Amino acid sequence: MATWWMTEAVEIEVTSLLPIVAFPLLGIMPLGKTTANYGADVIYLFLGGFVLALAIQRWRLDRRIAFQALKWVGTRPAAIVAGIMGATAFVSMWVSNTATAAMMVPIALSVVDLSLSRRTGKTLAEHGGIPQEDVDNRNLALSLLLGVAYAASIGGLGTIIGSPPNGIFVRFFEQTYGVEISFTRWMLVGVPTMLLFLPLAWLLNTRLLFPTRIREIEGGRAWVNAEIAKLGPLNRGERATMAVFAVTVFFWVFRPLLAGIEVGGVAPLRNLSDPVIAVAAAIALFVFPVDREKGVFVSDWNTAVKLPWGVLILFGGGLALAAATEADGVAQYIGRLAAGFSGWPVMAVVFTVIALMVLMSELTSNTAQVATMLPILAALAPVLGVPPALLLLPATIAASCAFMMPVGTPPNAIVFGTGLVRMPQMIRAGFWRNLTGIL
Repeated sequence: MATWWMTEAVEIEVTSLLPIVAFPLLGIMPLGKTTANYGADVIYLFLGGFVLALAIQRWRLDRRIAFQALKWVGTRPAAIVAGIMGATAFVSMWVSNTATAAMMVPIALSVVDLSLSRRTGKTLAEHGGIPQEDVDNRNLALSLLLGVAYAASIGGLGTIIGSPPNGIFVRFFEQTYGVEISFTRWMLVGVPTMLLFLPLAWLLNTRLLFPTRIREIEGGRAWVNAEIAKLGPLNRGERATMAVFAVTVFFWVFRPLLAGIEVGGVAPLRNLSDPVIAVAAAIALFVFPVDREKGVFVSDWNTAVKLPWGVLILFGGGLALAAATEADGVAQYIGRLAAGFSGWPVMAVVFTVIALMVLMSELTSNTAQVATMLPILAALAPVLGVPPALLLLPATIAASCAFMMPVGTPPNAIVFGTGLVRMPQMIRAGFWRNLTGIL
């Protein structure tokens, strides 16, 4: 499975179905136990999150967030890059990084087009790109576009639903060690990591790698105001989506407190969980009417079918592989093979694992990578004498730090597809981003 995933010999989602055939036939695990992993609770956490994200996109709430951020930051290039990266990271905490990048790249290109036309009198289309001699606009474009790609990946670190590897880790850790990691508990690590990494990425882009002498983008504020005006006032769909989103986040964050509240000696929310909240939010979106007479609701099935079903199958395959690794003694076998590493300093072990995961993430799906590596690292932890989380959590976060190659993540590919970012530029910028990520 690891070989198929890493070489993409077939579609990675197809590889994820292998356990259903191979495990029962080879006597690795019964069919019932194998398929149970494809219905794990974390899959429904992501299912609900995906439906919520699609509603945000359907009513263009993500664009409103992006343009509002640009309105706040002003028209200086460094500030605009900060605004676009901040908006991208925030949206990517809740919406897939692919969809976030696809939405933000046209906005970034519009800023570049505006700057170029003000300085040269010609648009990007008329120039056929950015003239090579126009270093300032070229650096502005690189800073904005690579900023979108990197912020989309960094933002995904903030929540469990921000990136599929996060969900794989949460479920694996609960399945293997019996420790539940709630939405809030993840955010206690994910959000500070994101808040530390995002300014570093911005600093590298705007100050060290792609500095520009442009002081202010002429007409920038008027353009932002015009785009906000096009969106019009908040419509009923946006307001309903915002309400469901706010209530969902409230329940995710305060669930541990709410679960302990007793009414008449009974705790009605005792069995509340993050997946239950996510699915309840998804159902609410189908129930809230936008136009009752026309039968329009906040979400509908035509919108919901667009969610990435393949990611959910990928989850199932990864969890099935992890469960079999634990059940059949493979973890102990790997541990015996790794006995030679037992004398390594803890810091050296963690550094090596992180560096390996970052480099691997440039060439393979980060979800498949985490699904493959977590059982192996879990087996290494006792041999090395370190707490399992000290290897598993950094490895999971590191898998989302693919910044050098277009194939590393979909946001990288989307940005590379604009034609304004060349491979050497992405590799150079990504190399420094990978180093800061490892540190």
